[in-house]
Order: sequence, then structure tokens, then C-alpha cells
Amino acid sequence: MVTAEEGKRELVPMRWGLIPRWWSKTINEAKMATFNARAETIETKPFFRDAFKHARCLIPMSGYYEWQDTPSGKQPWYFTTQDGSPLLTAAGLWDEWKDRHTGERLKSCTMIITEPNDFAAEIHDRMPVFLTEQQFAPWLSGEAGAGILKPAPNDYLQRWPVSKRVNSSKADADDPTLIERVVLAAT
Repeated sequence: MVTAEEGKRELVPMRWGLIPRWWSKTINEAKMATFNARAETIETKPFFRDAFKHARCLIPMSGYYEWQDTPSGKQPWYFTTQDGSPLLTAAGLWDEWKDRHTGERLKSCTMIITEPNDFAAEIHDRMPVFLTEQQFAPWLSGEAGAGILKPAPNDYLQRWPVSKRVNSSKADADDPTLIERVVLAAT
């Protein structure tokens, strides 16, 4: 994730799924799904509101997957930029939690999601909040409020169906074929 302190940006590896600094239990006791934070409630949900005020990040990615319910099961789709540029940047939050028993520190993050634009809504009921380069600095500094957390324009993304191997824990996460287009059977 990309964080910023005093205007200086840094790329930092983090655990996916936010554990707030105030969490007093073990990580395993954080049973809430904190992989995503809804833009509509980011200022009020206890798990996210402090990070929204003080610990924002950028999440660079080449694309993302969404699953569509179909009669033959969940079909994964790969979303990426419409113009073919190699990078999408999602709005995120991060925090650093400290295990009170071991003293171990853990940086973790979450991606902010919002209502989908019309294009994404054809597949899924939510989508990541993508920021433009002009929005990076205001987001990271906290200058930009929740009003910046909007769906991308309909022409911002493209998508195609991919192999259901994406769902397999046995698939290598670095396998480039996981984003290759597949032909769907006629229904």
C-alpha cells in the first residue's frame, strides 16, 4: 500500500483486512470481515472511523475480480482499466496494531468500496473506489472528505470472464493465466 507522512509517499507491505490499533483481542478474535469498508459508513463504523481520520492509503493494482451468480455457479470476471494503462489506484485505510502479549506489530489495510456504476452493476452490487492522480494527495493528507468516494465513470473499466481456477486455493497467485479471457458456454 502507499502511505504518506509529511507529504512523503512510501510503499509498505500490509496484511489485508484492517485490525484497528485499539483492538485489544487477538487477531483471530476479529471475526468481522474487514477486507472492505463501505464508503457510506466509513465515518461512523467504529472499525474504520479512526483510520479514516488519520491513516489513509492508496492501493495500487492492475485489476480486480468480481463474481457473478449464474445458473452454473459463481463466474469470476476480471476488471481493469478501459484504456489499457497498467494501474488502478483504490482508496484505502490502514492501521498498525500491537499484540499486547507478544509486542508484535502488524500493519493492516482495507479497501473502500461504494455503490457500483452502471457498468460494474451488471456483474456485482459494489465496486472499489478508484482515485485519479489528482486525488492522491488530498486523499492521503485527509484534506479530501468522504465526498471523494464515488463510483468510477462507466467508461473507466473493461472486464472479461476468467477461469474458475481463480477460486482455487491451489492456483498460484502469480499465475498470469488467471486473468486470461475465457469463452462462456451459451446459456
